[in-house]
Amino acid sequence: MCAVDGFAMDGSMPLVTAGAATIAALVAATAAHRARGCTAVPAAWWAVAACAALAADALAHGLGAVPTPAAAARIRLGVAALAVCPAMSLLGAKRPQHGVWQLIVATLAVVVALPALSAWLVRPGSLPDVHVLRRGFLLGLTLAGWLNFAATSHAAAATAIAAGQLVILRPFLPGVATDLALPQPGLDAAGAGLVAAGAVAALVGRLPVGPQLPASKTLARSAAGPAADSAAKITARIDPPFLALRDTLGAAWALRIAERFDAVAAARGWPCRLRFAGLDAGGDPADESWHRDALRALRALLRRFVDDAWLARHGWNGPPS
Repeated sequence: MCAVDGFAMDGSMPLVTAGAATIAALVAATAAHRARGCTAVPAAWWAVAACAALAADALAHGLGAVPTPAAAARIRLGVAALAVCPAMSLLGAKRPQHGVWQLIVATLAVVVALPALSAWLVRPGSLPDVHVLRRGFLLGLTLAGWLNFAATSHAAAATAIAAGQLVILRPFLPGVATDLALPQPGLDAAGAGLVAAGAVAALVGRLPVGPQLPASKTLARSAAGPAADSAAKITARIDPPFLALRDTLGAAWALRIAERFDAVAAARGWPCRLRFAGLDAGGDPADESWHRDALRALRALLRRFVDDAWLARHGWNGPPS
C-alpha cells in the first residue's frame, strides 16, 4: 500500500495497468512499422503516445508518486486527451494534407487537456472542471473510432479497445462525477487489459467479413469456365489492396474510395462496382476491355493514402500508372 498525504492505494494493480499499457504501446509501434507507406502511420504513433502516457500514469500511482486526487485527475485528463488522438488522426488521413492534419490533432489534445492546465496553474489543489461539451466530444470521438472499424475484420478488436478506452476515460464522460478520477486500480487494470487485448487481436488476427459468394453463383462461375476466370482475375487484383486499406484506415475512407471509384465506373460505362466487401464485377465475364482502366483508376485513388511499396506488400498487381 502506498500513502502520500493521505492519498493511498494498492501498489500492485497499477503495475498490472502499466504492464498492459506497455504491451499496447509496443503493439502500436509494431503496427506503425507494418503500416509504413500508409497515412495511418501517424495514428499508430498517437496510439503509442497514449498508451505510454497511461503506463507512466499507472506506474506513478504504483510507486506512490502522485500526491493528491486532484493531481491524479489532472494526469488522467492528459491521458484522455491523447487517447482520442488516433481516431482523430485517421479522419484526416488523406494526402497531401495528412501531415498538416497532425497539428490539428495536437491542438485537439491541448484543448481537451486545458482544464487540467487551468486547475494546476489557477486553482492548485482543485479538480479540473471539464465542461459537458468536452465530455461529449471525448465520448463521441471514442465511439466514432469504434464505428470506423465495427464492420471490418477488426470489429472485435475495435470493440475491446473502445470498451477499454471508455473505462479509462470514465471520470470525464458525460454524467460522471470528476471526483471518480481518483484511481480505481481494478477498473484501470481492466481497461488497460481490454486495450492491450484488442491491440494484439488487431495485429495478429483477421476474420473474414462481408457477404460471401453464394454457392449457386460459385457453381455458375465454375460452369462458365474461362469466361468466369476473367471476372475472377480482376477481382483478385483489386480486392487484396482495397480490403487491406479498409482494415487499416477504417470504413469512412474505404466507403469514400468506393464512392469515387463507382462514379468513374458509371461515367465510363464499366460493368463493375466497388462494394465495402470488394469488387462486384458484372457484365460479360469475357470482356476485359475495361480492366486496365479500372486498375489505373483504383490505383490513383489508393495513392492518396499509400505508396507503391505498401501496394506491393498487399498484393497489388495492376498497371504502374
